[in-house]
Amino acid sequence: MAQKPAAKKALGDDPHFAQAVQNYEAGLRALQEHKYEKAKSLLQKVLSGPKEVVDRASVHLNTCNHHLERVSSQFKSPEEHFDFAVSLMNVGDYVGAREHIEKLLKQVPKADYVLYGLAALDCLTGHVEDALKHLDEAIRQNSSLRFQARNDSDFQNLAEDPRFTELLYPDPGAEMPADTSDSEV
Repeated sequence: MAQKPAAKKALGDDPHFAQAVQNYEAGLRALQEHKYEKAKSLLQKVLSGPKEVVDRASVHLNTCNHHLERVSSQFKSPEEHFDFAVSLMNVGDYVGAREHIEKLLKQVPKADYVLYGLAALDCLTGHVEDALKHLDEAIRQNSSLRFQARNDSDFQNLAEDPRFTELLYPDPGAEMPADTSDSEV
């Protein structure tokens, strides 16, 4: 019986084992929080670790893969996927919403509605600079989003920011081409 505690102590002293356990525990927490991408990456790190942890990690990794496949195949279009991300924002799951919006950005990088949604999410999460940048990109893609943003409560944190006002109420002469009729020689 004296050898078993010594074996446990030897495993506990092994930095690779300790790192594997730490990744496993963090992956399990992420899995319980339904953060499947994060859980998957943490659990994959464990697979190169000691056998004592690898078996458990692979079971949880299969669970992550199952959920990720189900989520990715449940959307018929990018618009439907975006609606799901917005629903996550509306219930306050900003981390989940960001994961889905970032996936959408990879699928349809120039989609104005995705950029607009990212701007709203950035604003809601206090990333003012990013919100302004993404809103500007969205308005460049579709100028009618300027009018939508004027009444969107998601942007209330920016209401007093002069840069936000400039985006929504541009100088009328700024968008018009220069008049060349006065430059006759």
